[in-house]
Amino acid sequence: MRNIDPRLFRNFLAVAQELHFGRAAARMYVTQQALSRDIARLERELGVPLFVRSTRRVALTAEGERLVPRATEFLALHDRLLDEMRGSDQPFLVDALRGRSTASRVLSLARELAPDLEIEGRFHGGFGAAYPQLLAHRLDVIFGRSSGFGLPLPDHLTRRLVRLEPVGLLMLEDHPLAARPAVPLTAVAGLTLDTSAGNVAAPEWVQLATELVVDHGAIPSPEHHPGMPAVAAAGPDETAYHLRATGWPIISLLEVPAIPGAVVRPFVDPIPLYPWTMVHRRNLEHPALTALDRAIDQLSSAEGWCEMPASGWLASADREILAAPRSESHPAERSRHDGEDNTTIPRRMGHHPR
Repeated sequence: MRNIDPRLFRNFLAVAQELHFGRAAARMYVTQQALSRDIARLERELGVPLFVRSTRRVALTAEGERLVPRATEFLALHDRLLDEMRGSDQPFLVDALRGRSTASRVLSLARELAPDLEIEGRFHGGFGAAYPQLLAHRLDVIFGRSSGFGLPLPDHLTRRLVRLEPVGLLMLEDHPLAARPAVPLTAVAGLTLDTSAGNVAAPEWVQLATELVVDHGAIPSPEHHPGMPAVAAAGPDETAYHLRATGWPIISLLEVPAIPGAVVRPFVDPIPLYPWTMVHRRNLEHPALTALDRAIDQLSSAEGWCEMPASGWLASADREILAAPRSESHPAERSRHDGEDNTTIPRRMGHHPR
């Protein structure tokens, strides 16, 4: 029982809460096979069975029931200890997904607001890639679409809505749709559209893009095709080559680096939206987090980041964002929003039931 990886307890609690290996694996951004191996390893380490599995159901054993509160207490103490022992002289690590993104703009402004703090950026390329690093305390804050599988975050994490960013179509300049200033979603029916550009680090993006494409009669691109590998991590020239090689326009955010020979056009009627969220441990207290909150406040106020367009479209997993209560808001925000209409878009959200 010595040296048990805390990750095993986190995965155990996910299965204990979901009582379903598939849902728990999606919630923890791991494969079902990897999750099953971790549970089997924990059972070997502890020397007791934790779950009773059948083809139709998963249930906790008596030993598993006893472990739930103990694992919860252990992880809370583990997380608090790591936060306290890290010390203020250590850099505050923020994953901004990629350069030239909403998150990187927040990071840049937070550094301006708190120039004496050491806030370091990381760029894993997707929420799905950064999420395990957050759980392992290798990151303090991550940004991205945190509702990609329609499952709640673990109880020890919390999130704040940052922006509802419009989604568009990246295509070659000579594509028939490129001549339009905006692309009605009715115009993509029957077209094959690239829903990932090879970015395996962002399954949450692929889920959103695929639902958007299918909902409007287009065809999602196959998972593998010529030019796909590593396009997401490459520069603009490789993305341009990928577009020419496949002929498939790419579902994209509007704020992307310029691609040679290509244009990005916003979708309209309706306007699809990517919900950026900021996610961190619930008990995290650090002046850099305050700086990030202030940066979001300023950018959102100046540019209307959290305003829902009249014709906005959200993926089904993201609609909880509009329904969630504002019970998790930052203390400074709670005082600022006292007396406001609670039907507005929430600032910070925690664990919500399915």
